[in-house]
Amino acid sequence: MAFSQRLFDAIVSGKPPLAQSIVEQELVSGADAMTLISETMIPAMDEVGELFREEEFFVPELMLAGRAMKAAMEPLRPLLAAAGAKPAGVVVAGTVKGDLHDIGKNLVVSMLEGSGFKVHDLGTDVTPQTFVEAIREHQPQILCLSALLTVTMTAMKTTIDAIKEAGLRRGIKVLVGGAPLNERYATEIGADGYGATATDAVALARRQVGLAN
Repeated sequence: MAFSQRLFDAIVSGKPPLAQSIVEQELVSGADAMTLISETMIPAMDEVGELFREEEFFVPELMLAGRAMKAAMEPLRPLLAAAGAKPAGVVVAGTVKGDLHDIGKNLVVSMLEGSGFKVHDLGTDVTPQTFVEAIREHQPQILCLSALLTVTMTAMKTTIDAIKEAGLRRGIKVLVGGAPLNERYATEIGADGYGATATDAVALARRQVGLAN
């Protein structure tokens, strides 16, 4: 069975335990892990993003859907690893130094994971050097920087400068987001893209690795 309406609905309506249970049932029935992801789970998150853009969903609904997607992925991870399935891309994400806010960042991480990315979440109050070390270790295609406060958004430029000084800027796309930011500021600090919302951030990330939105 290529498409599971029950799983689709469980993710869109933000029901983590139900979504995970349905995936487990689908696997017992012989469903293919990658088919579930590509034909049901990713379309479900696309639907969530569209509902958000149409202002039928808001941040709480996005968060619940992201959690449902993450729960649905749990039974699939061992199967994907055993099959040698490659992620859509590798992402390092974190809230910059001095900023302890993580709601927006967590939402982006959940939605990126739901879109097939392998995400290394460094948490909050992340120093530029920690970002540099994570890039060296994980070799991501994308770096996501988050800030919610005007006083901490300058740490984004400090982080990008540190990455340049370490010789790691080439080959990595830096995406930034957070309430005080805008497209102009992102350009000024040398970022490659700005996402006003979590769905924008995921769309940007997908474009950076050549995936259609």
